Amino acid sequence: MAPPRGNNTGSAGRGFTRRSLLAGAASLGAVGALGATTACSRVSSADAANGGDLLERLRAQGTVRLGIAGEQPYSYIDKDGELTGSSPAIARVIFERLGIASVQPLPTEFNSLIPGLNSQQYDVVAAGMYITPERCGQVLFADPEYEMPDAFIVRKGNPKNLRTYKDIKKTGAKMATGVGYAEIDYAKDAGVEQDSMMLLQDQLAGLLAVEQGRADVFAGTAVTVRNVVKQTKSKRAEYTEAFTPTLDGKPDLGTGAFAFRKGEDNLRDAFNAELRKMKKSGELLRVMKPFGFLEGEMTDMTAKERCK
Repeated sequence: MAPPRGNNTGSAGRGFTRRSLLAGAASLGAVGALGATTACSRVSSADAANGGDLLERLRAQGTVRLGIAGEQPYSYIDKDGELTGSSPAIARVIFERLGIASVQPLPTEFNSLIPGLNSQQYDVVAAGMYITPERCGQVLFADPEYEMPDAFIVRKGNPKNLRTYKDIKKTGAKMATGVGYAEIDYAKDAGVEQDSMMLLQDQLAGLLAVEQGRADVFAGTAVTVRNVVKQTKSKRAEYTEAFTPTLDGKPDLGTGAFAFRKGEDNLRDAFNAELRKMKKSGELLRVMKPFGFLEGEMTDMTAKERCK
């Protein structure tokens, strides 16, 4: 989810084959092992009562460690072993402007992102993580970069006519989604039993499950599912039109953002100040567009609003 070295435009313009997507997953595991061996170089946070001093520490060492979860198009390792995706692309721009020249990826499972952040294995979560009230109790969120509807991967022709979570419930379709994905709660809100869901590693696994008939539908964010179908040039699956899911019976567009440790308000606030400049100038959309994001998916919402 970040651009290649030397620019901020991203590498999303390169086509991805099934092989390259799988190679990226293999690279993710390799870099994850590397991250495990380097976790001893943790930067402890101090002076939390005054907003934390991590920003100054990172400026002094010149590197910020990003916790990523290997999900396209948010943050992942490409077939060449390079960090790419929308979140690292944004991180490179903002942290350089904050006086931190280098970003270091530390891949992990999505469910391990917040525990890893709070145990100081990395400094920031850069994975397009949705802001939820529960997570707001565990971390500090920056303002969101995007708001995102959902969409499905289904078999060609969409034989079960699956367009919303209620359709999954009504037809008894076999649903797959990712481990820790917000789509689990959206489906549960529509009456789909969590025990009946197939939880998979990522959207590529979801595409394969649908193509092979092990699942009728894979639920994910609209940008995630349309990207994987386009990039793999699937002949047996397609993505549905985007729709707004519901949560607690109300329409809910997920919003993704960077996450920081509690007490590191100074770092989060400095990050937010640069993010707002990028939004106002249109630079944020220019950075994210190569990764499949659309203008209508940008947002001016704040983390405070989403944490309520």
